[in-house]
Amino acid sequence: MKEVAVPENPLASEKTGRLIAKFAVPAIISMLVSSLYNIVDQIFIGQGVGMLGNAATNIAFPISIICTATALLLGIGSSSNFNLESGRGNLGQASRIAGTGLSGLAVSGTMIAVITLLFLNPLLELFGVTPDVLPFAVDYTSITALGIPFLILTTGGNHLIRADRSPTYSMTCMLSGAILNTILDPLFIFEFDWGIKGAAWATVIGQVVSGFLVILYFIRFRKMELTLKKLRPRAEYLKAIVSLGMAAGINQVANALVQIVLNNSLRHYGAVSMYGTDIPLACVGVISKVNMVFMSICIGISQGCQPLWGFNYGAAHYDRVRDVYKKAFQICVMIGIVFFLCFQFFSRQIIGIFGTGSEEYFQFAERYFRIFMFMTFINGIQPMSTGFFTSIGKAKLGIVVSLTKQIIFLMPLILIFPLFMGIDGLMYAGPIADGAAAAAAIGLAVRELKRCS
Repeated sequence: MKEVAVPENPLASEKTGRLIAKFAVPAIISMLVSSLYNIVDQIFIGQGVGMLGNAATNIAFPISIICTATALLLGIGSSSNFNLESGRGNLGQASRIAGTGLSGLAVSGTMIAVITLLFLNPLLELFGVTPDVLPFAVDYTSITALGIPFLILTTGGNHLIRADRSPTYSMTCMLSGAILNTILDPLFIFEFDWGIKGAAWATVIGQVVSGFLVILYFIRFRKMELTLKKLRPRAEYLKAIVSLGMAAGINQVANALVQIVLNNSLRHYGAVSMYGTDIPLACVGVISKVNMVFMSICIGISQGCQPLWGFNYGAAHYDRVRDVYKKAFQICVMIGIVFFLCFQFFSRQIIGIFGTGSEEYFQFAERYFRIFMFMTFINGIQPMSTGFFTSIGKAKLGIVVSLTKQIIFLMPLILIFPLFMGIDGLMYAGPIADGAAAAAAIGLAVRELKRCS
């Protein structure tokens, strides 16, 4: 009986540069679109509501980070395991892991939405809200909480769609919701005069549309074999998913913790400075959203490379693993240099996009932008390396790298420096933590790449 030749997976044979472009460009667009949900809201809220509206979105931002953490924990964890098992030829095992990941995303999204709505006011107090900002934060967060299940399903499910070799569809899911959000924002805020509630409803509607497109993919367009039985979560697969997704999840949780501590520090040290409490909260909220654009590109590069790293590592094609990391490193540094120059020389113009304010508002924003973001040119290395370690199954290394910037370096510095420097200490904590985290990521990555043989 004549054997039928099994076609070679393109992840193992196509030129790495072409594959990076094929997978990373849609992933970058998806990440940029995801960040647009927050940035578009910030722009229209700044123009239509004002500084207190911008401060409200900053206060609510930790909830968004927690949702992203959950989505990445399950999405990256399941897609990384899917790629590794596919590279080893275990296609049935790979699809069962994907099924567990998808059901986990649906359940966790519903749980977080319920908890947010039940404990909304205590959460906002924990996040550093001020009395003037509280009504805006309540209006915004109580509505956006309704979209949390769809946000988590979209963010996590898109990793599995890319792992299933459909990066363009993944991009389409994110792009559709973001375009709708951008159209509805000015309509709801200005034409319907709904204010910050309008921005929240525009966000939710966009998230629902993106979520339904993800569901449609796994019903109609998937390449993997996926049945209702395989959607039933199993503890052994969930353990494997959490193991490889932990680094990305912890990184986002760390971001949320740092954001909470930073907000409270800004409120405390701002009160005893010339700026007051609300100006620092509003400025840092805007700058964190702008930085999301840069980080989204670097994370998108990492996410686009994950199928390449995972499959080729599982198939023992270590030369391709090293080549992909080298090229991803170079791209992240080049993009970082571009953003560094923009942040240093056009900070006031960038801040102006998000609305008007007093001279003190712009003065604080410019100083914070230039000092806190001074190491932007190497800031993409740490998240990119975290994705690399996760993709090749090195969960512990991924966790260590994900913790370096926020928990090991930044958190202690934002607690210690202001004791001696006041609110300026919060600014100088950023570049020192960024430089140390990049050095740690490079050192660990070089060591691991040398071991690949």
